[in-house]
Amino acid sequence: MPVNSPSLLRRVTPGGWATIAWTAGLAYSFVVLVRLPGESPDNFYRGLLLSGSNQVWLAVCTVISLAGCVLLRRMPLTALGLLLAGAVFGAFAMHSSTMDVPLVLGPDVALWYVAATLPRRKVVLGSAMAALVLLGYPIGRVFAGFIIGTSTELAVLLTAAVAVLLGNSAGESRRHAAELSENAAARAVAGERLRIARELHDMVAHSIGIVALQAGAARLVLTTQPEAARDALGQVETASRETLSGLRRMLVALRAAEDDPSDRVPLTPAPGLADLDRLARSTTAAGVAVDLRWHGERRPLPPEVDLSAYRVVQESLANVVRHAGARSCQVTISCEEDSVSVEVLDSGGLRATQPTGAGFGLLGMQERVALLHGTFAAGPRPTGGFRVAATLPVAAGAR
Repeated sequence: MPVNSPSLLRRVTPGGWATIAWTAGLAYSFVVLVRLPGESPDNFYRGLLLSGSNQVWLAVCTVISLAGCVLLRRMPLTALGLLLAGAVFGAFAMHSSTMDVPLVLGPDVALWYVAATLPRRKVVLGSAMAALVLLGYPIGRVFAGFIIGTSTELAVLLTAAVAVLLGNSAGESRRHAAELSENAAARAVAGERLRIARELHDMVAHSIGIVALQAGAARLVLTTQPEAARDALGQVETASRETLSGLRRMLVALRAAEDDPSDRVPLTPAPGLADLDRLARSTTAAGVAVDLRWHGERRPLPPEVDLSAYRVVQESLANVVRHAGARSCQVTISCEEDSVSVEVLDSGGLRATQPTGAGFGLLGMQERVALLHGTFAAGPRPTGGFRVAATLPVAAGAR
């Protein structure tokens, strides 16, 4: 089901964070140029106004840096290069002996994003590019005969290293979470298939038991009561056709794993749509009134279709009771000539969505319907509440 919308902080894009960091760093670099209240008047302050050439450097810094912020998500390495170049031009504009820490806040955000999202080879490339620029600037000033702020440059390199380490840690955490989610989904699908296989096993065992019983009865009365033997053989034929139909459509897909003998369910007939009245009564007793409606002619269905339709309704009603906070819901069963459709609508009292981290009920229902070549849909209703719908095909003449 849909998850809650992300928080405000999570809705800010990486480029947005880089823009915020760059703006804050540039603003701080200007603030330190003037004497603030409480500071000594003997310190050297240059004021907020820059000379003409410095204004040009500042304009170039602004254009390049903002372009890097815009391109960060689509072209991370290019954006990193632009932000590093912007930091260099910003240092030119400030007459700085080195690139101060505030000027590299934007590149640090870009470094974090590169390390968190890109493959290791590109992370190494981005880190090398940052080191080349951050070290090349002071080294170039030394060769040109200017002084440099060595301690400040060390602090700048430290912030870049921390940005790479934090980004790499965030990327590892994200990849680990994705692996856990993928494995959990795979286990849920495997578990659902095993559960369906057990139910199919019950149905097959029940049908084969009928076949054996009726065949034995037919053999005993074949010569003395031909009509009774004919009826028994007719039931054997019907049960055999149903069993073969179910096996042909499901068994190959479901029997990928061996059943655990210690976890078998009793060999009893599986439930079907005929049991919905009892299910509706139990759900009503749980606090959610169920309005059960039938459309079309009710007729026998193939066991696997009957069971899957019942399970879709059962899981949907369980979700309504556990998650929707609704006081009522509507279950509609539509029997067509070549299909059967089920629809469950709830009024969405407290909320119409399943909470984040909930189980795999929808995944299980979708898996059941897909194995029978049906269609499945689930989602919020425009008027409020939630809707689950499934359509299962019924082969012509199948019963």
